[in-house]
Amino acid sequence: MEQREKFSSRIGFILISVGCAVGLGNVWRFPYIAGAYGGAAFVLIYLIFLAILGLPIMVMELAVGRSSQRSAARSFHVLEPKGSKWHLTGYLAVAGNYLLMMFYTTVGGWMLIYIKKMALGEFSGKTAEEAGTIFNAMLASPSSMMGGMLVVVVLGFLVCSVGLQKGVERITKWMMGLLFVILVVLCIRSMTLPGAAEGLAFYLVPDFGKIVECGVGEVIFAAMGQAFFTLSLGIGAMAIFGSYIDKSRRLTGEAVHICVLDTVVAFLAGLIIFPACTAFGVSPGQGPGLVFVTLPNIFNQMSAGRLWGVLFFIFMSFAALSTIIAVFENIISFSADLWHWGRKKASWINGVAVAVLSIPCALGFNILSWAQPLGAGSTIQDLEDFIISNNLLPLGSLLYLLFCTSRRGWGWKKFQAEADEGAGFAFPAWARGYVTYVLPVIVLIILVMGYWQKFA
Repeated sequence: MEQREKFSSRIGFILISVGCAVGLGNVWRFPYIAGAYGGAAFVLIYLIFLAILGLPIMVMELAVGRSSQRSAARSFHVLEPKGSKWHLTGYLAVAGNYLLMMFYTTVGGWMLIYIKKMALGEFSGKTAEEAGTIFNAMLASPSSMMGGMLVVVVLGFLVCSVGLQKGVERITKWMMGLLFVILVVLCIRSMTLPGAAEGLAFYLVPDFGKIVECGVGEVIFAAMGQAFFTLSLGIGAMAIFGSYIDKSRRLTGEAVHICVLDTVVAFLAGLIIFPACTAFGVSPGQGPGLVFVTLPNIFNQMSAGRLWGVLFFIFMSFAALSTIIAVFENIISFSADLWHWGRKKASWINGVAVAVLSIPCALGFNILSWAQPLGAGSTIQDLEDFIISNNLLPLGSLLYLLFCTSRRGWGWKKFQAEADEGAGFAFPAWARGYVTYVLPVIVLIILVMGYWQKFA
């Protein structure tokens, strides 16, 4: 077997894995969902589900990757019992990574466009309605949408083409380091605004009455869904990083570090958004428009607002690009495992492929806006997001769970032996019954509820 590339350091592995997990779900979706479902009380429920839902599945993905020394495209082939069909899960994972990039690259492009708009002062003196008009004008422009998407694709594959250590690891370390610095600076600025205390109280002091107001079942499902989707589990996006690390550390401890840092980023994003919203009399539960319409308007009212706005969208761009680079690395590893392509060849071919596959989403807001696959007002992006978030992620996670716990799969003993090799926290033996019988049912509930919310 050829020598597999490895990370140069443990911190490199943790930061890249965090970079993959930290995406727009943390810094865009998390604050507005927390705002809509009661603030601090929601955050508390979310953290419980992150521990009991996300953590075990992440350990399983990392274990399958490390034991097989392969990407999701081939890991099941290596570990499955002879004659079984578990390897079909690998094709689902391959499809999931490409599909995720088909719309994520477009949203990543929005962040870069907004850095430019903020720097040029396009929001200066604009009302909330005018800020909304600027966002809609961007969506309606094919050249803006295509341009932003293509820049993101080129940047991502250029980084990956340089190599695992010199490209992916080195650039992601810098990006994640700067991301945390910008986050802290923005938090301090936001929390020192006049009137910020009310937003901090909403975010940090649990009021369980708000859960009752929103509906207990609604809040629990929203927290469950956010905990599940924030880590992008189920499509082997984490498994690849397991294949790049040695056996010196137990995987449960590594997964805990990734989950904690992922949560810290989401939490700090809330510390920026909630105090700023209450300081300027804006509702924090406004949905996706919060980042692109409401926040530019808030920065507009701050002293040195253009600077804070540019910093915020640089932070958002890093969150998007860290995920994109991590998934591109996964896509390149598929090519190496399936067709034995070198890194440069895989980068060029996949760069072109992902750019072409991303065109429908980029044009779905303008030239192809007549295509409304999920009903009136829906877009191609909505369909792609639905396929991945409501289908491939829960189905893939369910298959990883069954593979690692079933006698007909890899099996509990082999999984536990791999997860517990090295120093650090062991995967708790008492959790065997939970991950074998209870957790698959929870994932199935998430799958069914996703359809219920979409179509019922």
